[in-house]
Amino acid sequence: MERTTETRRLASALAITTIYFFAEVLGGLLTNSLALLSDAGHMFSDMAALSLSLFAFQIARRPATTKKTYGYHRLEILAALVNGLILWLVVGVIFNEAYRRFSDPPEVHSLGMLAVAAVGLMVNVAAGWILYGGDRESLNLRGAFLHVVGDALGSVGAVIAALIMLLTGWYVADPLISFLIGLLILYTSWDLIRESLDILMQSVPRGIDVGEVQSAVEQISGVMKVHDLHVWSVTSGVFTLSAHAVIHQDRNAQAILDQIEEKLKSQFGIEHTTIQLETEDREEKEFQAF
Repeated sequence: MERTTETRRLASALAITTIYFFAEVLGGLLTNSLALLSDAGHMFSDMAALSLSLFAFQIARRPATTKKTYGYHRLEILAALVNGLILWLVVGVIFNEAYRRFSDPPEVHSLGMLAVAAVGLMVNVAAGWILYGGDRESLNLRGAFLHVVGDALGSVGAVIAALIMLLTGWYVADPLISFLIGLLILYTSWDLIRESLDILMQSVPRGIDVGEVQSAVEQISGVMKVHDLHVWSVTSGVFTLSAHAVIHQDRNAQAILDQIEEKLKSQFGIEHTTIQLETEDREEKEFQAF
């Protein structure tokens, strides 16, 4: 996806989220609804998340330098991680307030709460539709998308709580739904945080098996074996590999190298490679010296 498209999506989602945030805060205060206020709190975190993602995309456009040879791509991953942690912080606040209200649930103006929550749901669906699709290619955009999804869940929960209270007068439904919303947010954000940490720890990218990569390279004619193989991600979808390949000394080294790079690119999507070729006699000498 083009960076300009990602930026445009984030800016549009940020604009409609910001406008509705103030309306939801006012609605939550007027109706005395925790579900609405918690949803507004989560919407505020959406604003922060979208702003952070937008900032990260802008900085990531900067070219590589002699001191930052990979450029600023990792900033996107840091933004995704921060977004995930902000989600967890919001959940902690929701849990604390829900626990306090369980013992003494206050009266809630359910009809007004229902109206505000319904509009909020439409706003979240619109923001999610704008961001949908880009979350598959960018972990940073996925973090922003998950914030919007979590907010949509909050709006759905607020609508359900309002309907229950309108029909039954059971005000415990407000903190109860808020607690369930928090659990759903934790569940949806866990994968984002785990993948962000995997990239920062330079773990093998999900979907790539190092054993399969080694086997594929060793099947190339002229390659005897591969060792010191490492695969990691610089940012979402940008895979890097380094390895040593032992080849027959009577083969064309450049031709073998070209075949290795082509196979890594076509079969595994690995385009950034550093491969050191070694002949069998050199490897034997190194082993004897050891």
